Amino acid sequence: MKMSKKLFLIFGPIIAAVILLLTLFFIPVSIQNISEGTIQRAALSQSPKVFRGMAVKKAAFSKNYVPFFGSSELSRMDSLHPAVLAQKYHRNYRPFLLGAPGTQSLVHYWGMKGIDDKLEGKKAVFIVSPQWFVKGGIAPVVFNYYYPKPEIVKWLLHAKNNRMNRYAAQRLLELSADHSSVESKGIARIAAGHPLSSFERTYLTLKSNALDREDQLFSTVSLNNRVQTISRNERFLPKAYNLKQLDKVAYTLGKEHTTNNQFKVDNRFWDKRLKHNYKKLAGKQKNYNYTDSVEFSDFQLVLNQFADKNMNALFIIPPVNERWSEYTGLSMPMLRNFVKKIKYQLNSQGFNNVVDLTDDGNKAYFMQDTIHLGWRGWLAADKYINPFLTKKQPKVSYKINNYFYSKKWQQSQSFTN
Repeated sequence: MKMSKKLFLIFGPIIAAVILLLTLFFIPVSIQNISEGTIQRAALSQSPKVFRGMAVKKAAFSKNYVPFFGSSELSRMDSLHPAVLAQKYHRNYRPFLLGAPGTQSLVHYWGMKGIDDKLEGKKAVFIVSPQWFVKGGIAPVVFNYYYPKPEIVKWLLHAKNNRMNRYAAQRLLELSADHSSVESKGIARIAAGHPLSSFERTYLTLKSNALDREDQLFSTVSLNNRVQTISRNERFLPKAYNLKQLDKVAYTLGKEHTTNNQFKVDNRFWDKRLKHNYKKLAGKQKNYNYTDSVEFSDFQLVLNQFADKNMNALFIIPPVNERWSEYTGLSMPMLRNFVKKIKYQLNSQGFNNVVDLTDDGNKAYFMQDTIHLGWRGWLAADKYINPFLTKKQPKVSYKINNYFYSKKWQQSQSFTN
């Protein structure tokens, strides 16, 4: 056997495998092959793979799916949940749930960056949790769990030298444990107001193509399948949408599910999370302060992105379970000050669709647990969500103010609506 043939038999399969791998990871990504069933599962899954990826979100937002940004409250899927109501009453939109424990403003900002071409002019619902606004904002370990590398690499390739990008890059440097990679060095350049080097741009272009392909191949594997959960919850609802009847359903369900504790939280939540340690938490929140936080500037990134894409967003500020806040000592005057501050940041820049539910935490079965909307709370929110998403809204006009990226604003206790 000739030496050339022997070499081919040895190295031919390896070369073919390398070519196949390069083809697999570097050919352009198409969203056309993502099925409607896959999109539906992804929209309800709240999977970290979905948060970190782009392909399935691009496919969804090319259709009638609406981004619902928030955190763990979107996991409370009772019969009055927005996804259940939208399906039951055949509305012209479907919620795409972009929220899970820890998904604060930075996670949502980066989640939008890689799909911004599909968000132009779209509507969105954004639930602003006061609990995000602790002094340091999102915890590094949580941010790195959701770290959306495809979006960040794509952003690096297009980042202009402006206040939004410099602030975003600085926050990445503060939160990321990796400071030695090509990616992190590129982030440092953007933070300093410098362009990427030729090598960084070439490397990141190849990296972006590979991540796109990896995302398309693996981001929808082993998704939480909550489609049946939504369908099961429909059966409790009246055939036609009627607020009075729906409130009766919400009241009844809330009453049935909050029978074993004095705080009127869901029985399972009580048994798993509070029953064995609630006594240690008496008075523990009396010094909590949500008005001095880097999160206000992280939130400004989201607003900046909404404005850049001409998006029209409905902001919902949920309450805290009043029985719980009285027990833990959480200050209601402090919460109301937080609301004044966040509303000032919103309203002064032209974000005027704001629903403040702060004072509803004492209503029966409004909350499912200590801080998350439940049966009657979801219904109250739907009074605003339904008309906002199903009816034509006035054209938006924003005036983004870079002051909200400053430490002075993060710490400010002086603001007026």
